[in-house]
Amino acid sequence: MKVSSTTIIINAFALLFLILAFIKDKRKSKEALKVALKSFLNILPTTIMIIFAIGYLLTFIPPSAISKFVGEQAGFGGTIAVSLLGAVLFIPSVISFPLAGSLLQSGASVTSVAAFITTLTMIGFVTLPLEIKILGKKFAALRNGFSYIVALLISFLMGVILR
Repeated sequence: MKVSSTTIIINAFALLFLILAFIKDKRKSKEALKVALKSFLNILPTTIMIIFAIGYLLTFIPPSAISKFVGEQAGFGGTIAVSLLGAVLFIPSVISFPLAGSLLQSGASVTSVAAFITTLTMIGFVTLPLEIKILGKKFAALRNGFSYIVALLISFLMGVILR
């Protein structure tokens, strides 16, 4: 397995700051690690299920079908469809980026993948009831509506830049 220099640098910084945190306050650092471990264990089953689901989908859906529905020939309709899917799904970013890479390798267009990722991270359809409760219906609707428009603009811009 090839490890990138970026991965090494990020992990080195994380380790350095963890050591500094332990030097500053050992008790708080241990508490923070316990909270982080608990959070990790809470999301682990969902993450594993998502990885398996994505693996099965990419195994059973041929690249030609992916290319047909979200590739260049799918056009604007394919981008809108995948952006709506991204807006509805609740997938952690750490899972969505490898999925995006797999979709690109399978023939999806840059625009469609960018629409999927941006709507996935910018639109909160699953969390909308909580957002309405805390921020109000009007604000939540405006934020999600503008975020959707901006996500589409970003995706089309990415499609132009990365073609």
